[in-house]
Amino acid sequence: MGRLREGQYFCFCLDHVREYNATYNYFNGMSDEDLLRYQKDAVTGHRPTWKMGANRAGPASPGMADPFHMQGKTARNRTPRHGVVARKALHVLGLDDDAGPGEIKVRYKELVKRLHPDANGGDRSNEDRLREIINAYNVLRSFRAV
Repeated sequence: MGRLREGQYFCFCLDHVREYNATYNYFNGMSDEDLLRYQKDAVTGHRPTWKMGANRAGPASPGMADPFHMQGKTARNRTPRHGVVARKALHVLGLDDDAGPGEIKVRYKELVKRLHPDANGGDRSNEDRLREIINAYNVLRSFRAV
C-alpha cells in the first residue's frame, strides 16, 4: 500500500496494477525537509553512520578512565612508529623500533661498507648477510621510513 503502510497490500488485477503504479508517488505528502533527509539517508541504506574517528576513545577522552595507560600505547608506553615488516627490517639492521631516517641510513651505509666483498679482499662469506641488509633497507625505503 505504500509508505507508512508496509506489509499491507492491495489485490489488483494486472490492468489495475498498471493504472495504480502510473499514478503512485511514494513521497506524496512529505515536506521538502523530509524528502532531503530521506535522500541523504538513502546513501547509507538508511543505516546510522558517524564520522571517522568521532567515536574513538583515546587516552585524552573526557570520562574515559585508562588506569593502566594502555590506550594507543605499546608495552613500553609509547606509540609504535613502524609496522611489523618495518620492525623486522630494523631488527636486521640492528636498530630499535624508534630509529629515525638518518639513523637508518647511517647504519645501512656502515654495514654495507663493512660487509661488502670489495672491502674484505673479495671474501664472499658475508654475501647472504649483505643481501639481508640491502633487502631490509629497501623495505624501509618502500615504507618511506628513510
